[in-house]
Amino acid sequence: MSGRLTDVALRLREEFRRRGGSARFLLQQATGGPLDTLILTLLSQATNDGNASRAYAELRKRFPRWEDVLRADVDEIEDAIRVGGLGKSKARRIKEILERLENERGELSLDFLKGLSVREVMDYLTSFKGVGCKTAACVALFALGLDAFPVDTHILRVARRLGLVDPKATAEKAQETLSTGAPPGTNLELHLLLIDHGRRVCRARRPRCGVCPLQAVCAASNPAESGFSTSPR
Repeated sequence: MSGRLTDVALRLREEFRRRGGSARFLLQQATGGPLDTLILTLLSQATNDGNASRAYAELRKRFPRWEDVLRADVDEIEDAIRVGGLGKSKARRIKEILERLENERGELSLDFLKGLSVREVMDYLTSFKGVGCKTAACVALFALGLDAFPVDTHILRVARRLGLVDPKATAEKAQETLSTGAPPGTNLELHLLLIDHGRRVCRARRPRCGVCPLQAVCAASNPAESGFSTSPR
């Protein structure tokens, strides 16, 4: 698996650079500390990046410190993040996270996660209601620099088509497979490149297989070798 992922990463990196880019610039939303990243990622659930960013920006505008959010009513938080959708449930989750940190740690910070393993970070973060594997992995990867591998709908689709994971693999199973299969230190770049590839080329409908730099290593394009259906999943 490591060899295949390395090949995929090299091909995507070369193609991306031919377009005049650098993988670092794919990360449009700069992340802060682990608590900032957790709240931002929670806001991104069931919405697009633009709405999540606007919701986060409005939340911080109205409540500059997390202590201000903690003291605010759920209705006030909901109003601030309304543009991100699911405001009521997300507001409750944010409030619950802050209340638990205050009660258990005595401060509104997740900096104590620094230095822990990926498994320890994942176990702790997913113990919060509303925080799943993908959200926890985003914190581990973006805020803590750990070799986690968040899997969104784009990555899951691309990984299935390439044959990197089982065609029926869940996002959680794909995340486990990719996080252990990627060469150490490459998770961030490969994660971003796969998202970019899924959005531009390996789209859910009408994938642009004719211009795909991964066609030679794609299971969906080589059914005789892989045993997979030629129909993109």
